[in-house]
Amino acid sequence: MFKRMTTALLLLTVVVTTTSTANADDVKTWTDTHVDELVTLYKQFHAHPELSFEEQETAAKLAQELEALGAEVETGVGGHGVVAILKNGEGPTVMLRADLDGLPVTEATELPYASQAKVTNEKGEQVGVMHACGHDIHITNFIGVARYMAAHRDQWQGTLVMIGQPAEEKGAGAKAMLDDGLFKRFPRPDYAMALHVDSFLETGKVGYRAGFSLANVDSCDITVRGRGGHGSYPQGTIDPIVLAAYLIVDLQTIVSREIAPLEPAVITVGSIHGGTKHNIIPDSCHLQLTIRSYSETVRAHLKEAIIRKAKAVAKSFRALEPVIKYDMGTPSLFNNERLVDRIVPVFQQALGAENVLESDRSMGGEDFSRYGRAGIPVMMFRLGSIDPARMAEAKSTGRPLPSLHSALYYPEPKETLRTGVTAMTSALLELLKKPAQ
Repeated sequence: MFKRMTTALLLLTVVVTTTSTANADDVKTWTDTHVDELVTLYKQFHAHPELSFEEQETAAKLAQELEALGAEVETGVGGHGVVAILKNGEGPTVMLRADLDGLPVTEATELPYASQAKVTNEKGEQVGVMHACGHDIHITNFIGVARYMAAHRDQWQGTLVMIGQPAEEKGAGAKAMLDDGLFKRFPRPDYAMALHVDSFLETGKVGYRAGFSLANVDSCDITVRGRGGHGSYPQGTIDPIVLAAYLIVDLQTIVSREIAPLEPAVITVGSIHGGTKHNIIPDSCHLQLTIRSYSETVRAHLKEAIIRKAKAVAKSFRALEPVIKYDMGTPSLFNNERLVDRIVPVFQQALGAENVLESDRSMGGEDFSRYGRAGIPVMMFRLGSIDPARMAEAKSTGRPLPSLHSALYYPEPKETLRTGVTAMTSALLELLKKPAQ
């Protein structure tokens, strides 16, 4: 009996492995055949970016693409959010997410398809718009994966929920879609997947990390209030510039002396504005802070300490209490360990183990994290976007590559999309695989 069971299990393993390998080969063949079409589509998205919560045309184009695949599509979810559903029998529900928005950056790449878009901002100024964070790759990759899944229903079973999310750059789009009933109006996923381009990783490679991957991103505005006067009579004033200087130094002791050295945390004063002239002591000075952490305990400690320090410095100067506006923004991204453990071998089979790398943690942020906070096992992986020759040149010359959000950042689209579609499609086929017969 044991021998027969062992033989049966061995045969089942062979069947499953053979099927998985066949699917992987199908994905690679399909991607190689269609990647040029995707590059053409990518260039269209790159040349026509739209800012957060203004992604009307981008969302319309995405909805059109998904409707053409036979998906059930609804638009206007949480702003210009798009939700498309492909149902293919009984099975798990998996969510795939792409973010739609660009940045207020004037492109300086001089690519033939560079963005020429300009908008008027809230200050009445003309600013350029650019996909400087690679969301154009994300959208195009998303469409490529959707096209494969729609055309190969024989390879999977279950429900694929595909969302085009607005306003990731403001850290507000995921919340807007959730608040608009994303997991109530549409099938609640068992898993959620997303990718993000990496400006320091070569094409052909992907990066992964289990557990904490990206940080809590909070901000704080502090207006310290003094008593203005003539710069030659400081004794009659309370100088808010000096007060602000004390506070900037004092804030740095929070991380260095109140947070355990093994707990990641950052407090950066990114902006300070006060005064109008050499010899005038102003009434106030405005500071803007970005605050990063991973754990909720450290996050709460940083908030309490920043407020405490600001009030204490004001009290020591006999100044009015400062005006403090603290914004608890995007939560940290925690990649579900079991999901990562399941998907990494799939990537290794599809791309080669040498092209699947463990990534470092980052203090950057991503509102994809909110879907995980809503109770869904999530995984976001990094997608290499830099041509290897360009990477080698940067290393040999010592000239750093442009980072995400730079006016000079650009991915190598063909190989980036080839890898991204292959990796993401392979992951979805694993999560939505048919039960063994």
